[in-house]
Amino acid sequence: MMQGRIHSIETFGSVDGPGTRFIIFLQGCAMRCLYCHNVDTWNGQGGTWRSADELLDQAERYRPYWGEEGGLTVSGGEPLLQIDFLIELFEKARARGIHTCIDTAGQPFTRQEPFFGKFRALMQVTDLLLVDVKHIDPAAHERLTGKPNANILDMFRYLSEIKKPIWVRQVLVPGYTDDSQLLRRTRAFLDTLTNVERVEVLPYHSMGLYKWEELGIKNQLRDVKPPTEEAVQQARSILGAV
Repeated sequence: MMQGRIHSIETFGSVDGPGTRFIIFLQGCAMRCLYCHNVDTWNGQGGTWRSADELLDQAERYRPYWGEEGGLTVSGGEPLLQIDFLIELFEKARARGIHTCIDTAGQPFTRQEPFFGKFRALMQVTDLLLVDVKHIDPAAHERLTGKPNANILDMFRYLSEIKKPIWVRQVLVPGYTDDSQLLRRTRAFLDTLTNVERVEVLPYHSMGLYKWEELGIKNQLRDVKPPTEEAVQQARSILGAV
């Protein structure tokens, strides 16, 4: 029986997909986003080993609260780094009639094998993806996350090709992701896709800074304040966000 490295569980999530969600946070991420509020998920060797059946049995205890729209969301960290486990988890969730959602930044995506074949199999049992736009500009994306974005944008295109529904998320960080021209470039890219059901603007917050301090990691955004309501509304208007 396969097991995954689990960072934590949230039993009543209300912002990570439709309805009320049982959220599984997987351990491990290759990105080093300057605004990350879950830096304790970065280490791929951390977490607790859990099987798909154990997690689904736990999730189903909360099923009466899901309503018609709720279900299971897998976040992280970066869920796609544990794609074999994710396939098994979602296959078993589908067999139980559970709505499945992945919250991903797409960093591991490639059309090369063996990953691409596994990703196609995963999409067969995935109902929805929450996908992050870290930054539309390649150079700025690498400065912000430590990784390039060409393959990530290609994942967006592939998901559009197969008509897999996505909700797009843009974290608004003053001085980093709030430039109106760049936001318009992001909107222009999204306009080339056919599968975008929803766009959300998530204002940057500093609530996760204590984790950086506990782990002894220097945080470059320590003095950055959350965006103003005016800036958030402007970004939502440009992106066509809810």
